[in-house]
Amino acid sequence: MNDPSTGPGPREVHPGEHPAWDEALALVNRDLAALLPGRGPLRLLAVPSDADVEWEPAEHVYVALPDGRWHGNHLDDASQADPADALASVADAAQDTVLECLWQVWPVCAEHRLGMHPGQDDDRVVWECAGGRGSQDPAHVREIGELG
Repeated sequence: MNDPSTGPGPREVHPGEHPAWDEALALVNRDLAALLPGRGPLRLLAVPSDADVEWEPAEHVYVALPDGRWHGNHLDDASQADPADALASVADAAQDTVLECLWQVWPVCAEHRLGMHPGQDDDRVVWECAGGRGSQDPAHVREIGELG
């Protein structure tokens, strides 16, 4: 992670600072609590940007474990404009962090025992399970925030 001697380190994002991501993280944290009790809640961390260009934000926001560890790409600032995009972005980042920092597949489909991934189903952002994609079985999805 960051070395505090090289400059400012990560800071916890304050509630209301990024409302779309706050709402999305609340749904993702419901699923985390349901399937991995005692592991969460995940939180948002702002990390100073390394770039010195005008169009680059001063900070990037990541989904982190309670202890501050994170993995993967920062959340795309543009995703805040649409609740579905915000939810998809936060769910994807949360899954990367849990997988890489805890070495644990999450979420896991209770029916097929396979890892699920964020996706779209009509106008909903969902967890998709590959176990339900056979020709005889319709797409198997669960709405994010409803795994409990």
